[in-house]
Amino acid sequence: MPRISLKVNGIQHTVEIEEGRITLLDVLRDKLDLTGSKLGCGVGKCGACTVIMNGEAVTSCTTLASKADGAEVLTIEGLSVGYSLHPIQEAFIETGAVQCGFCTPGLIMRIYDLLSKKPSASGEDILKALNKHLCRCTGYETILEAVKLAQKKMA
Repeated sequence: MPRISLKVNGIQHTVEIEEGRITLLDVLRDKLDLTGSKLGCGVGKCGACTVIMNGEAVTSCTTLASKADGAEVLTIEGLSVGYSLHPIQEAFIETGAVQCGFCTPGLIMRIYDLLSKKPSASGEDILKALNKHLCRCTGYETILEAVKLAQKKMA
């Protein structure tokens, strides 16, 4: 069986993967028990599976596990430090942007990617980033509020 090595949330892992179309999401959820990233659409359109790989937001449901060999991956589980949440996570809670929570980890990871690169992201930048996600509960207003609050918290 083929193996891949990757660093996830700062911890090095070597994982056996089956032949075929095994995705990074499969590895995270099924091999490493990191279930924060969700399988929504399976084709990279809803954003529920978004993680950071080598410094870029990617949809882990469309990223083959073999492409993650040697990669560094950050998941929602890696954002908090112990019991201290990341400011983006805090902002989502404080503004009520979590609702059912299914899409929340992917949204947070996409916003983390955006604000890591562009702390003063404009409203247009934020909307462009959020355009890669589907949320059926919030209507996006509370998510926008959360991003603006996170920008203040991170400043």
